[in-house]
Amino acid sequence: MAELRVGAAAEFTEGDRAIVSTGSEEIGVFLHQGTFVAYANRCLHQGGPACEGVLIGKVEAVLGTDHAVIGERFSSTRINFVCPWHGWEYDLATGECAADRRRRLRRFDVVERDGDVYVVV
Repeated sequence: MAELRVGAAAEFTEGDRAIVSTGSEEIGVFLHQGTFVAYANRCLHQGGPACEGVLIGKVEAVLGTDHAVIGERFSSTRINFVCPWHGWEYDLATGECAADRRRRLRRFDVVERDGDVYVVV
């Protein structure tokens, strides 16, 4: 397997991303909770640039004492990225589709070595 250099690890801050290309495939590389994660930049819906959309907290239900839903809030710990074409959301930590957890983006291994970040392709 080959490694594709993404950049210097020091250039990333929490929530940053880079899009790299290898042949006909694009890969989105994110720094999430101190760890680099990488996914195919191809939405499962219609092939849009899934990794290029906004990052947003997962929507969570707020429950009352009777366990009835009394509202919603954005999570401060579970982050999704949103495909800019049609709004499909993916869990940043796992690549799972928020609407159907059985589906997920292809994940790539990421290696940090000598201060640089590489995607294994």
